[in-house]
Amino acid sequence: MFDVIAFDADDTLWHNENIYRDTQSRVVEILAQYHDAEWIERRIYETEIRNIEHYGYGFKGFTLSMIETAIELTEGRISGAEIGQMIEITREMMKSPIVLLDGVAETLAQLSAEHELMLITKGDLFEQEAKIIRSGLADHFRKIEVVKTKTPETYLNLAARHNFDPQRLVMIGNSLKSDILPVLAIGGRAVYIPYVTTWAHEIVPEEELTDKDFIQLSHIREVPELIERLKKF
Repeated sequence: MFDVIAFDADDTLWHNENIYRDTQSRVVEILAQYHDAEWIERRIYETEIRNIEHYGYGFKGFTLSMIETAIELTEGRISGAEIGQMIEITREMMKSPIVLLDGVAETLAQLSAEHELMLITKGDLFEQEAKIIRSGLADHFRKIEVVKTKTPETYLNLAARHNFDPQRLVMIGNSLKSDILPVLAIGGRAVYIPYVTTWAHEIVPEEELTDKDFIQLSHIREVPELIERLKKF
C-alpha cells in the first residue's frame, strides 16, 4: 500500500503559525499610529505574497516584507528607531523555542520503529534545519527534505531522487494546499490533520475539495492506527 510515510513539519509536528501571528500583532501596534490594524494586516499579507518568489517562505522573508510594508504605509516617515523595534521583534521570533504538538514525540517513535519515515518541509534551508535540530525529532526520519515550495512536481522529484513510487507515498500534514492536494495529484495518499489556525495563503476554497479522496484526522495520535488499517488494503 505504501513505501514511505512522510510528515510536514510546521504546524504538523510543532507550533509555528501562532509565532507569526503574535509577531505580526506586535508590529501592527508599532504602525497603529499611521493606519488602522485591519488595513496594515492586509497590506502585510499582500507584500508577503508578492515577495514569496523573491524571498521564499520563512522568518527572513516575513521580516523583510513587514519592513517594506511599514515604509510604504508611512510613505517613508517611519523612523529608524521604529524599524529597529521591528527587527528586534522578529529576531525574538527566530529564537522562539520549538514547542511540539501534543503526541508528536510518542507517535513518531512508534512509527519509526517499524516504518521508513520522511520529513518534507518547505521554507528557508538554514531556518528549517535549525528548527529540526532543536525539535529533537531528526533521528526518527531516514530522509529529510527542505523544499522551496510543495507542488506535484516537487513530490515527483523527491520520489525520483529517493527511488520510491509516488503512488506509494503517504503524506501527513496540516496544509490542504501544500501537503494534501499536490500528493493526491500524483496518485499518493494524503492525511490531513488541521492545525488550530491556518495562514490565509494556505486556505483552499471548499469547491476545490469536491471529490478529493483524502483522510482527515483530528489528532496525530490517530496516525499509527490509521497506518495499520491501510496495511490491510
